[in-house]
Amino acid sequence: MADPVGRHRRLPEQEEEEEEEEEEEEEEEAKGEKKEVEETAAVAPYGWALRAASQRRTWVGLFLAAYAALLAACWRLLHCVSSWYDSQSAAPSGGPWPALYASALFGGLFGLLSMAAALAVAVPAMVVTWITVLVLLACAGKPRQALVREGRRATADIARIALKVLVREGKLVAAVCAVISFFALLYRRQDLHIPPNSS
Repeated sequence: MADPVGRHRRLPEQEEEEEEEEEEEEEEEAKGEKKEVEETAAVAPYGWALRAASQRRTWVGLFLAAYAALLAACWRLLHCVSSWYDSQSAAPSGGPWPALYASALFGGLFGLLSMAAALAVAVPAMVVTWITVLVLLACAGKPRQALVREGRRATADIARIALKVLVREGKLVAAVCAVISFFALLYRRQDLHIPPNSS
């Protein structure tokens, strides 16, 4: 028959061990809570910024503000170029050079504006394409290192293709706008220098 006294002797030792384990768990929980409080305190000054950045309205507002600033700057530049052309074309011996310079500036400005507008459409499409490629690679069972390598390669390829398309579209718009504005400025200059009919 087993000794009941020995069993009772082990019980206080087991209780001490259990108490020590509980104290260690409580200390770990306290450390975890303290770490969470420190992280929250570190993020707290930027908490409003993180909440604002996670809102779709914030990004739409930033997009509209950026485009409003871009359009305002382009309008001012167009007005400056137009004023410069008017002052240069007031002299009848100016030739077609002021119209050529002004049309080149108009074409470049509209080319840059079209590239900025296309970029706003291209960035979300690039992100969706990139995510799709990474998900497909992950589903194909690629290891993590290979996935990172393929993701970097896909990012470079997508960015290169998008940049080529943007530059090509910008050049096309710039050339068309430059030709149209050149003939429009020459036509306007001829209208300004036609003497009134005397009757």
